[in-house]
Amino acid sequence: MARLGPTPFVNCVTAPEPEAARGGRETQEIRVSKTPPAVWSLSGFGDEIDPDPAVQAAVLLALGASHIEVRSAWGTNVSELEPEQIARLKEILDEKGLKVSAVASPIGKVDVSLPVEHEVERLRQIISVARGLDTQYVRIFSFFRAEGRSAEDIREDVLVRMGALAALAAESGVVLLHENEKGIYGDTPQRVLDIMETVNSPALRIAWDNANFVQVGVKPYTEGYAMLRPYLEYFQVKDALATTGEVVPSGEGDGELDATIAALKADGYAGFASLEPHLASAHELGGFSGPAAFGTAARAFAALAAKNQIELV
Repeated sequence: MARLGPTPFVNCVTAPEPEAARGGRETQEIRVSKTPPAVWSLSGFGDEIDPDPAVQAAVLLALGASHIEVRSAWGTNVSELEPEQIARLKEILDEKGLKVSAVASPIGKVDVSLPVEHEVERLRQIISVARGLDTQYVRIFSFFRAEGRSAEDIREDVLVRMGALAALAAESGVVLLHENEKGIYGDTPQRVLDIMETVNSPALRIAWDNANFVQVGVKPYTEGYAMLRPYLEYFQVKDALATTGEVVPSGEGDGELDATIAALKADGYAGFASLEPHLASAHELGGFSGPAAFGTAARAFAALAAKNQIELV
């Protein structure tokens, strides 16, 4: 896809948010887009809805999604799915008419002290899952560090591992999507940029997550968007409160979702928007919302998309 630089907003107006929604925060700018409508493909983490992929698919379709992001099925993580399970999952999704936007793998969500080959071999398995589900995208992370070690301490080890993963991805015809996540090396915009520039591979791009930036004290759009936009290939939809880190529906937190969405549209983004609400619980390998809360998250994002004249399909 074309990678364009950020474009200024047009016709911005300022209006106060409802007090309950903003929790006493300062007035935010409400940006109204006057550019032609854009079309984004709506996806979502199915296992945030229910362990059963048939239920996942039914709810996503009811919410207007055309795709699903697969992190687990029947309670089994994608890294542990057997070939028969992958085939059955593909059959269910085909029957429902739902395509796979990405495989949300746990690659890189381990301590960096593990050997390079550990995650490379796991990625081989994940790539077979991606092929079985007919998607080119695999979500990954950039490694945890042991207590007492700084990000600078692990930088070289991280970059060696990310380079090895990107090399395998390029050889295999898939694209790795690095998700910024608290506690890993690539948790701030500066370190995500370091990974992208150092590895320098078209097989390694960014899955942008506003909420995860908020949780490490970053203002996502203000401090990270212009820096990372050239590498941004996938948009994970999540918002959070700066004071507590609590994940909230889009537009109700400090993730600058409206500004990010408007800028992506102005830049010509035409990729996936994947719902990852985390509204009921969150844990190391994912989160859960349930059908009702997932619907709340979907409607909140749809409202922001509509305001910015973005059609979700």
